[in-house]
Amino acid sequence: MNPAADVWAKVLALLQTDLTATTIHTWFDDATAVALEGDKFVLYSPTRFKRDIIANRYLSAIQSALQELFSAQFQVEVLTEGDLAAYQDGQSKPGDALSGTEDYTFERFVVGSSNKFAHAAALAVAENPGQVYNPLYIYGESGLGKTHLLYAIAHLLHQRSPEMSVVYVRGETFTNELVQAIRERRNQEFRDKYRFADVLLMDDVQFIAGRPSTQEELFHTFNSLYELKKQIVFTSDRPPKEMLRLEDRLKTRFEQGLLADIQPPDYETRMAIIKNKAIRMGVDLPEPLLQLIAENITANVRQIEGTVNKIMAYQQLMGDSVDKDTVFRAVKDMFKDRSDIVPTAGVIIDEVCKFYNIEPEILRGQGRTKDIALARQIAMYQIRSMTNLSLKEIGREFDNRDHSTVLHSIERMENMVKSDPEIKEIIKDITANVNSRFE
Repeated sequence: MNPAADVWAKVLALLQTDLTATTIHTWFDDATAVALEGDKFVLYSPTRFKRDIIANRYLSAIQSALQELFSAQFQVEVLTEGDLAAYQDGQSKPGDALSGTEDYTFERFVVGSSNKFAHAAALAVAENPGQVYNPLYIYGESGLGKTHLLYAIAHLLHQRSPEMSVVYVRGETFTNELVQAIRERRNQEFRDKYRFADVLLMDDVQFIAGRPSTQEELFHTFNSLYELKKQIVFTSDRPPKEMLRLEDRLKTRFEQGLLADIQPPDYETRMAIIKNKAIRMGVDLPEPLLQLIAENITANVRQIEGTVNKIMAYQQLMGDSVDKDTVFRAVKDMFKDRSDIVPTAGVIIDEVCKFYNIEPEILRGQGRTKDIALARQIAMYQIRSMTNLSLKEIGREFDNRDHSTVLHSIERMENMVKSDPEIKEIIKDITANVNSRFE
């Protein structure tokens, strides 16, 4: 998966509303995405002439599309002949794995009663890796700062001990890399990458639950690192005991260190986060407007930051003054953005297939093995729950199955969700995977 390429595809789709098909074909057909790093998006166009046209005529349109996608401003750089090699050479610097995460430091983490314990624990392991609280397991809902703390640990370690090998990976990426290594017979290379690390930081470890090969590999990786007194830090959306499909031997290892939870920020912490974000972005927010945001955006830090980004966009792009109406509009947009997102049936089918490691055409087809049938019923249930498609429309997604077949599958899954905790957790995980595509 290439995140920059995925973003570029979405940008092109947005550009189609303002630019003609001929314009897009002429100037962007052979343009490719190179990198997405923090607030910088890098493109490559093969000729200097096209590069100049894009940079001079269409840069603001690309930036506006990125603003719409991320609710944040992006710097866009367009490379051409000779630039690409120089750019890629410049990327291979020590510590480059942290590129784009410069804001995720301990200094910029706003500490409050809801996250004070997790922050203190993360700082302790960064200052004495492998000596205290090993492993450290930080858990809490999405958008509360878990990933921020992982990167803060990495930044402090790199600053103090640049020679130290610090590996950051998401649970899903760890699984995908393992599958690829097995397929290409690079098992030892994969193991060396993780087992020779001085510090392993694994984000969203819940994604490995229910995947036997991945759990087996992580079990041995954990043991190797722990025996060598190397620091291990995990984050998850739930404590180990609630991961029903996680093997007991991993649960006990996760729990043998320190468990630290992060709760949604309280009012005082939200106020501090908003002030901090506004100051760094150069947005002047009077106290009453700070209070208005803090009172209305309560779910997580990501929503708070998104709201400030919206306010800044109104101010810079539309010349609006920051007043009560601007804040209300930003708050309204934030809630609208989340509630209006409806995943397609294809996205849901794709995530179910990735979860069960089967091909979409097999899931959509007539295969009747137990595992395929269960995965298909879960997909139908998820589509019904997460989209506005009718039973007939869902049936079309699965080789034109009759609506009564779809209804039977959905009813069966509804009963299983009530009676089978494992199925309920599978549904929860797949739903989280689908939603993560739109964060």
